[in-house]
Amino acid sequence: MTTGTAGTARAAGIPEQGIRVTEFVDATLFMGMHSTDERVRRSCKAFFVCRLATGVTMSLEQVGLCDDIVWSHPREVQDGYYPFMDNLHTDMAVNRVGYTVDDVSRALLLTDLPLTERLTVSQAIGRGGTLFSVDQRYPTGAGLPVRGPDPVGAEPEFPAGLEALYQASLVLRVDVGGW
Repeated sequence: MTTGTAGTARAAGIPEQGIRVTEFVDATLFMGMHSTDERVRRSCKAFFVCRLATGVTMSLEQVGLCDDIVWSHPREVQDGYYPFMDNLHTDMAVNRVGYTVDDVSRALLLTDLPLTERLTVSQAIGRGGTLFSVDQRYPTGAGLPVRGPDPVGAEPEFPAGLEALYQASLVLRVDVGGW
């Protein structure tokens, strides 16, 4: 992540302190489970394995970005990937949310980011949440509620049926650092 201006968080109306309970994910974290970088892939996978029972929140736009990436691959790759994604979205509570007027207004104050990222982090801010991402465009040191997944050593596994689908889905690999 890059260094941004310290006043960004204050300008966007982020409280200095507070409990963040809602965990937002973006497309880079979700697609990171299929990263060509093994360290990123394992960390992103571990994030979702650990939250299988508790769930996450994701903007409708970020869900669409994931689909856009998958649809850019040949049909046989899509067919290998989608059974995992479909089952994960069924087995895990993924709260898919649209933007509110407040999200859009707040996003306009976050001038150090591209608009899509501004909207995504604005959703997390408005709901007192934390955005988990592997997108290096989010500034560090600006007080934004953005962090990456924790690094892991050994690769965790989903429950058996879902893990088998995940292994088959690895026919799809993406460079999440190239966004």
